[in-house]
Amino acid sequence: MKFEKYDIADVIKRNLADMGFKRPTDIQYKSIPSILKGEDVLAIAQTGTGKTAAFAIPVVDQIHAKKRSKRNHNAGIQCLVMVPTRELAEQIGKAFNSIARNTRTKAFALIGGVEQDRQISKLQSGIDVLIATPGRMFDLISQGFIELKNVRTLVLDEADHMLGLGFIEDIKYVKRMLRQRHQTLFFSATINKEIKKLAYSQVRSSAIRIQIAPEDPISKNVSHFVVFVEMDDKRFFLENFVERNPKSKMLVFVRTRVRAERVAKAMKRVGIDSITLHGDMDQQKRSEAMDTFRDSDSDLLIATDVSARGIDIPQIKFVINYDLPDIAENYVHRVGRTGRGKHVGDAISFCSTEEREKLAAIQDFIGKPIEEIKVSKNDYAEIVKPHSDRYNLQALLEEQEAWEKKRKKKRKRKK
Repeated sequence: MKFEKYDIADVIKRNLADMGFKRPTDIQYKSIPSILKGEDVLAIAQTGTGKTAAFAIPVVDQIHAKKRSKRNHNAGIQCLVMVPTRELAEQIGKAFNSIARNTRTKAFALIGGVEQDRQISKLQSGIDVLIATPGRMFDLISQGFIELKNVRTLVLDEADHMLGLGFIEDIKYVKRMLRQRHQTLFFSATINKEIKKLAYSQVRSSAIRIQIAPEDPISKNVSHFVVFVEMDDKRFFLENFVERNPKSKMLVFVRTRVRAERVAKAMKRVGIDSITLHGDMDQQKRSEAMDTFRDSDSDLLIATDVSARGIDIPQIKFVINYDLPDIAENYVHRVGRTGRGKHVGDAISFCSTEEREKLAAIQDFIGKPIEEIKVSKNDYAEIVKPHSDRYNLQALLEEQEAWEKKRKKKRKRKK
């Protein structure tokens, strides 16, 4: 069935066609009719299979139809989408605005870390769909700039992450503020038994449960590989991989901000430019980093898990787990940044000796072994050996001097 056959506004069908959407994905096909009927939905599907459009299309259509039927209809916020990260909020906001172009539905992504006056101005101009992270949303509710009394649809995206982070009390608080009989939609790539119980406690007993490919939480468009590499040699293997795959967009995941900066510096020393993205960056720099990676020839983004659920860039060919995630479930969200939609991609993990337990946990979680790329002793030595002259004493001295200068500046400020 094509989108043009759906009972939705013609303007939305044109927008979907302009976006390259012809036929619904499985999650869209199974979710959209139920959402249009006003039913509660708990949907679980792999990352990159079109979950955002699955709820955005019917929500935009419902609000557009309602506003067309009444002159100057302005009921305030009618749909609230709660998400765990700023990057995900911005991504979903863009999707809503693309689907809602030239309709009467207005969507707005509200995030923290940026100046709030413009956000307040936007809210006061009138919006229908609010996509928000909890922190900034509750700030503006307490200040009286957000009212939720007319919300008829509550969407919780990345439900497992939201509930797992302890946001259940925030969700209950929001639901108490919704005076209208409302529809609740839960969407996620993964969900465990405990989280599922919490989710069901917040929906009607008649909620529709939709689960796509439950035996495999990862899209079939993603191929998985692991390379056994000692921790100190990972930077050499990353350089080698980048050089062998020029002009391929790569997303490299590391554990911490410090690791991200160190890996970026290691790449810079051998002439490879990269962009870093982590939670210690202010929101403007995080947004700029994402825009640069998305829109330019910059092919290497080094990020922490702050980005695992908020990047939707179809051109990402490779996801590299430079560090294996501490939580096995995060592997699914990381590798889901490639192989999105109809695209295919590869997920490659660098596993050190001390990370083998994490690898075992990941394989147990996804229910299958990850194929090993075997590296002979000679090949391993060749990848590492040529770099000895590049990491010379002079380079290390310059790096040490730069670090000393920064430390002296900090001491002066303290005085």
